[in-house]
Amino acid sequence: MKNMKLTIPDIIAKKGVEKISMLTAYDVSFARLLDSQGVDMILVGDSLGMVVLGYESTVPVTMDEMIHHAKAVRRGSDAFIVGDMPFLSYQVDTTEAIRNAGRFCKEAGCDAVKLEGGVEVCDTVHAIVEAGISVVGHIGLTPQTASQLGGYKVQGKDVESARKMLRDAQALDEAGAFSIVLECIPDALARSITASVSVPTIGIGAGPHCDGQVLVTHDLLGMFDKFVPSFVKKYAHLAPQMKEAIGAFVQEVKSGTFPDEEHSFSMKIDVEKLMDDEEK
Repeated sequence: MKNMKLTIPDIIAKKGVEKISMLTAYDVSFARLLDSQGVDMILVGDSLGMVVLGYESTVPVTMDEMIHHAKAVRRGSDAFIVGDMPFLSYQVDTTEAIRNAGRFCKEAGCDAVKLEGGVEVCDTVHAIVEAGISVVGHIGLTPQTASQLGGYKVQGKDVESARKMLRDAQALDEAGAFSIVLECIPDALARSITASVSVPTIGIGAGPHCDGQVLVTHDLLGMFDKFVPSFVKKYAHLAPQMKEAIGAFVQEVKSGTFPDEEHSFSMKIDVEKLMDDEEK
């Protein structure tokens, strides 16, 4: 099922024609799995802060941590890979934003970067694009600034915020973003935004009318059960199976039933005789 690696013109050309699939990966094993099933785009998301590193939010994630995981993902996949720019890696000034975006490309081999925000980050988006680095926008619920939004809640439910989000999407389009993630917004608003921009929209909790969909892979596999957003569809429930397997291993080690003969190596030499000869 593995696809040919997409280019940015390929991705843009899918708008209104073919839905785009996008999933997260943080290591080589998951990257290989996603690659084998023909996922269009892989996001090395700063969600790794909670899913992999155990932080309470995405805010503590550093550039070095993102680069470390993005390198691993690239080693496991030939797909189109997007590196998620962590908090304060692009907000301080444009020069630093370009430098950090460039690290994703130079050090980790990413094909593009993603950053959160609307009109307020468009100058930065434009500068990064002008520097030759492709950008995915991200509006709606922006986890890095969730505290300012009142927590992890649906955004754009009133007229004023919906209009602002529409302006944000159009501004990102004009600034040069080649696609825009829409997170946690009403499906009707996502439909309007999708129709108003020239680039694909990729939804996460934004209904069926976006040009593509993205989920955190650990969520869809049922591996991360500390908190699961209501919009996530679990395609598997692996956490209970994994716990059962781990528990069985512990029990068998304690009882001495693992490893058994099937899982041990044999040899033709009589070891006891060999040891006796050595003692003599």
